[in-house]
Amino acid sequence: MKAVSIHLPAQLSALKIQDIAKPIVRPGTVKVRWRAAALNYHDYAVCSGLLPTEDGRIICSDAAGEIVEVGEGVVGWQPGDRAISTFFPDWHGGKPQSTNTSRISGDSCDGYAIEFSVVRPEEITRMPRGYSFAEAATLPCAALTAWRALFEIGRIQPGDKVLVQGTGGVSIFALQLAKAAGATVYGTSSSNEKMASLRDLGADHVINYRTDAQWGETIYSLSKGGVDHILEVGGGLTHSIHAGKIGSNLYIIGFLGGMDCSINLAQLMLKQQHLYPIAVGNRDMQIRMVEFLEENPIKPLIDRRFPMSDIAEAFAYQLSGKHVGKVVLDI
Repeated sequence: MKAVSIHLPAQLSALKIQDIAKPIVRPGTVKVRWRAAALNYHDYAVCSGLLPTEDGRIICSDAAGEIVEVGEGVVGWQPGDRAISTFFPDWHGGKPQSTNTSRISGDSCDGYAIEFSVVRPEEITRMPRGYSFAEAATLPCAALTAWRALFEIGRIQPGDKVLVQGTGGVSIFALQLAKAAGATVYGTSSSNEKMASLRDLGADHVINYRTDAQWGETIYSLSKGGVDHILEVGGGLTHSIHAGKIGSNLYIIGFLGGMDCSINLAQLMLKQQHLYPIAVGNRDMQIRMVEFLEENPIKPLIDRRFPMSDIAEAFAYQLSGKHVGKVVLDI
C-alpha cells in the first residue's frame, strides 16, 4: 500500500510516497481504508520542521474512510461503517492532560496519509450521515477547533456576535457554526474576492484588514460595543482585544503570524476578556459535533482536491493563501 512520510531534516521536498506492507488486524482493533485526508497548517508545520517529529513519520491528522475488517472483541463497528480520525488518539473525554494529549496524529504518532491503518475503536468516530469522504476528512482538526471554542467553551447563544479572521478552515467552520447557532458574524480578509465569499457564506459584516489599519476598533463600533467571541488565527492580539466587548471570549487557535506575540496587559485587563488557547478537542466533543452537523444544514467548503501523489503541490497551494476553506487529498 502507499503512504506519505517525512524524512529528516524535515522539509516539503523530503516528503516521500512509499510502498509498505498492509497492517494486520489484532484483537481489539479495526482496519480502516482511508479515502481522503485534509491538510491543516499543523501538517505543514510538521513537514517543514516548525514542529519536531521522528524520521519516517506518516503525516496528516485528518482523514475519513471505511472499516474493512474488525478484530476479535470489537463491538460497535462493522465492515462498511464510515469513520473519521481523531487529532488526539488518546484524549477521549474530560480535560486535557499530559497523558492523553502527548500523542498527536501525524505529529508524535503516525497519521493518515496512508491507504490502510489498524487503529483502536476509540481513535475514530463515525462520519456525519450525508457527508462524502472528502467532506468528512475536513472535520477532526479545523471543524472541531471551531466547535470547541464556540460550543464547548463559549456556550454560544442566539444573538451572540462572533469575529472570524480570514478564510482558512477554522474560520470558515466557525462562521458556518455560528450562523447555525443564530449568531451575528463579523469577518476579515484582505481580498475582495474572499470578502465576497465570506458574505456568500452568511457573514453579516466583512472588513478589509489591509485597507483599515484600525479594523479592531471598526468592528467594535459596528457591533455597538464589541463582539462576544473572537477566533484569533494569527497571534497578533491587539486588534482582537479592541474588537471584543468587556468580558468577551478570545480564543487563540493559530500561529500564522509566528510563535511570539505581544499583549497590552492593561488593555486586556480593562476589557476583562477571557483568553483561551485551544488545541483542537477530544473524542466526546467530536461525537457531539457530528450530531450537530447532522441536525443542521452545514457542509464543509472544499477549495481544491489533489491526488495523494501530489501532496507537495497541495501544500504549496495551501501556503499560497489562495484557498477559501479546505484543501483535500484523495487517497
